Amino acid sequence: MARFTLPRDIYYGPGALDELKVLKGKKKAMIFTGGNSMRRGGFLQKTEEVLQKNGLLTQIYDGIEPDPSIETVFKGANALQEFEPDVIVAIGGGSPIDAAKAMWVFYEYPEKTFEDIKEPFTMPTLRQKAIFVAIPSTSGTASEVTAFSVITDYSTNIKYPLADFEITPDIAIIDYDIPQTMPQTLTAHTGMDALTHAIEAYTASARSDFSDPLALQAISGVFESLLDSFYGDVNARSKMHVAQCLAGMAFSNALLGIAHSLAHKIGAVFHIPHGNCNAILLPYVIQYNSKACLDRYAQIAKHLGLTGSTDKLLLNSLIDAINTLNTKLDIAHSMKEHGITEEDFQKHAQTIAHNAVLDPCTASNPRTIDDENMLKVLTCAYYGTPVTF
Repeated sequence: MARFTLPRDIYYGPGALDELKVLKGKKKAMIFTGGNSMRRGGFLQKTEEVLQKNGLLTQIYDGIEPDPSIETVFKGANALQEFEPDVIVAIGGGSPIDAAKAMWVFYEYPEKTFEDIKEPFTMPTLRQKAIFVAIPSTSGTASEVTAFSVITDYSTNIKYPLADFEITPDIAIIDYDIPQTMPQTLTAHTGMDALTHAIEAYTASARSDFSDPLALQAISGVFESLLDSFYGDVNARSKMHVAQCLAGMAFSNALLGIAHSLAHKIGAVFHIPHGNCNAILLPYVIQYNSKACLDRYAQIAKHLGLTGSTDKLLLNSLIDAINTLNTKLDIAHSMKEHGITEEDFQKHAQTIAHNAVLDPCTASNPRTIDDENMLKVLTCAYYGTPVTF
């Protein structure tokens, strides 16, 4: 028996923030956000305005950092316990949405510890106190439709991808106006995160007939729109906001692979932005995984209209297309080119590889992997050498 879970409602289009009016009848909403971008764009104020107009008392909790920590999660949970909302609203990038998801758990179950929930699918039943609304500002993480929340333990420099269908939001608001404000670099990184989500979902061991069409549509959407979105095209940014959401629906159910396992662990140590790290890793991970699912990568290449008379040639065309996209988006092709020193890499490589093997995303990778081979993939991605084993 398998399961496919999405938010109950997804509202989308220009001005979709207005659809927060469906929450009429609720009493209190706590609004979580990150830095100042949502306030500068007026989207935080509009969120509060729509909620208040429909009779909800609101409170804003801002300043959630990139790569939110366990400490941040518990501070937010304490704020929730003081305010006692029946709606949690998270607006911004993946970090505030992820953090608010974890805060939600400890709001409803204050006796729980982080250890209690860090293993996949170990969360208690939620919605005893509040429902969850997610409003993404970036076109990449898709946290608004997923069963995932990535939280960092800075005492050990490990990112934990929390996973449970309980934290899938109840409502997702995909407002096309919001991503128009993204800086160019953020557009590139989040777009490549979306592409990695979709490709890994299409090849993951938990993929299904339900997730495959979403993954393929997301892949083609990214290839069609990311470059134009990078250069600020309004319509392309709207299309990317949809494509990343489709990718999220796919991977939330099909799960991911070792590009994400490595990106989680590399990001915690070297603080490379998550999407940027995925973009660097993706070609090397595809080379490694092709020994187990060459036909799946060939199908992606065919779907994109790439050339190749054999599955191997189609694989090469797909990798070339990803490398070309990275070049056009000003993304490095190796960790060394990105600026990580050889001394720092050698110091942390074995620990990163070991922790990546333990990452929950590794379990759904299409090809099995151990510490030795994970280190080899990581080393290839550092030096920019092909994965041939």
